[in-house]
Amino acid sequence: MPSPTGPALTQLFETARQTGSGRWWCLPGGSDLFRPGEPADELHFLRAGRLGAFRIEDHEEPRFLGVVRPGEPAGEMSLIAGSLHSGQLTALRDSEIVSVDRDAFFEACDADPDIMVDVARQMVGRARNAGRPTALVEPAVFGFVAAGPMDGLRDLVESLAARIRATGYSVAVAGVEAQDEESSWFSNLEHGVDYVLYMANLEEQAWAAKIARQVDRLFRVGRGDYPPPPGSAAATPAALGLGAELVLVQPAGIRRPRGSEAWMTATAAAGLTHIRRGDPGDLERLVRRLTGRAVGLVLSGGGARAYAHVGVIRAFRERGVPIDFVGGASMGAVIAAGLALGWDLDEMDRRIRLAFVDSSPVDDIAFPMLAMIRGGKVARRLEENFGDVQFADLWRPCFCVSSNLTTGVPQVHRRGLVRAALRASISLPGLLPPATQGQNVLVDGAVLKNLPVDVMRSSLSGPIIGVDVSRGLSITAADIVRPRSMLRWILSGQWRKGPPIVSLLIRAATVSSGRDLAADREAADVLIVPELAGVEIRDWSAYDPAVAAGYAAAIAALDHLDRPLEDLRRRTPQPVPASP
Repeated sequence: MPSPTGPALTQLFETARQTGSGRWWCLPGGSDLFRPGEPADELHFLRAGRLGAFRIEDHEEPRFLGVVRPGEPAGEMSLIAGSLHSGQLTALRDSEIVSVDRDAFFEACDADPDIMVDVARQMVGRARNAGRPTALVEPAVFGFVAAGPMDGLRDLVESLAARIRATGYSVAVAGVEAQDEESSWFSNLEHGVDYVLYMANLEEQAWAAKIARQVDRLFRVGRGDYPPPPGSAAATPAALGLGAELVLVQPAGIRRPRGSEAWMTATAAAGLTHIRRGDPGDLERLVRRLTGRAVGLVLSGGGARAYAHVGVIRAFRERGVPIDFVGGASMGAVIAAGLALGWDLDEMDRRIRLAFVDSSPVDDIAFPMLAMIRGGKVARRLEENFGDVQFADLWRPCFCVSSNLTTGVPQVHRRGLVRAALRASISLPGLLPPATQGQNVLVDGAVLKNLPVDVMRSSLSGPIIGVDVSRGLSITAADIVRPRSMLRWILSGQWRKGPPIVSLLIRAATVSSGRDLAADREAADVLIVPELAGVEIRDWSAYDPAVAAGYAAAIAALDHLDRPLEDLRRRTPQPVPASP
């Protein structure tokens, strides 16, 4: 392959390799070439594989800076400056490296000044790219390794490859037949296509270990109708420092998965995808995940105004827009969880009406020791709709956010009992009693993070839609007028909305994070803001107008797009090589 490094520097390393004046050696994936504080006494040249550059600050996780690709030098800045290494360089693949010691390098520069010119150009180029998003790596090499008895793994991977090709990308697939290939073979394979998929069956343990050293992301594949086998935890794959994810193949036709939390624990998985046998929609969802086209939907809180989210989902379904990841805060989290559980539009409409519209969820008013209402009705309705479902048993990856008053930071819920997390996420201070988790006191997510787009972005490279129902005139003077007659207020049924203080509490929660919402709104690829001025935030009967507003806003947003929503962050395929 052509080298991105200048010809003089490339020739230096090639001569060193051929004559033995430099070290030509292999660095296993996951191993460090150097770490901060180590002496820079050699200049390195990557012949095959890939290296990742990381910045390590005190008491913080390593920050990924970018990659060193075949044909590029490594460690040149510290060598030229005569200083210790300030960063960490780690092999993201099994790599072949040629190393030339410091004295030999400077002697070569004296004999051929063009070598130093090449190094200077490399340093300037890296300095210009530092911090740019393009310096980061989109995962492109994936491994699929059986985590238990698994029939049809090759068929699954080949099916994924065929669907990736159908989107216009080139794909290479390799199994155990490539086990004895050298690092350069893997490097050349990766260089020639957009994506590489490796696979290993349960009995191919040596090959599975090698795969883990070649990939950006590793998937463990198991059968969801089987319990996890003992000893099924996997080592963290080298590339990008990402933990292994889990794919559970489920029987066709089941209503929802069960027992997935045990699989997550046994495999120490960083994420989970469910695939029903024979379901093309589930395969397409995983393909979008692999190709950076998975769509994330983030739903804000806002009391009864959150009904608008149902209209947004309806518009997406009508237009064929996929929704692959969901998350939200407060009432938005409840609707997101229903979507992740697999509710279709009719079931979502029926359940929301029954739980919130037909009778108020906040009319069990209590003596206000901790809150204005007891919260028993809310807890029962969450149990009726979500039962003992765990996050791991949701069809779509889902999270919700609460506000941790003990630590003063948002709390992200991705594991455990769904209804317990939702109870925390909707616990509006003063209205509902707070939830607890150990010694932590948790209240409504809208208090600290009402539109958690940044949480979604941390696990998704595809496009993200944010739906914000907290904007506009959410409350006016008319909404907080004290009833002239308590008897009339009770007889009219208005008490079921809760007293006017409920509006104050809900709006105060969303306003308090208003200045922080700007960054999340800006981070969304598509921001949908329904027109809800006519919907009062405690009017739980205003379902139909809120749904209609959400539907209209979503249709308008989709009509403004110049391409399918899932392609908003689509990477450009590699050009097809010309025929000889």
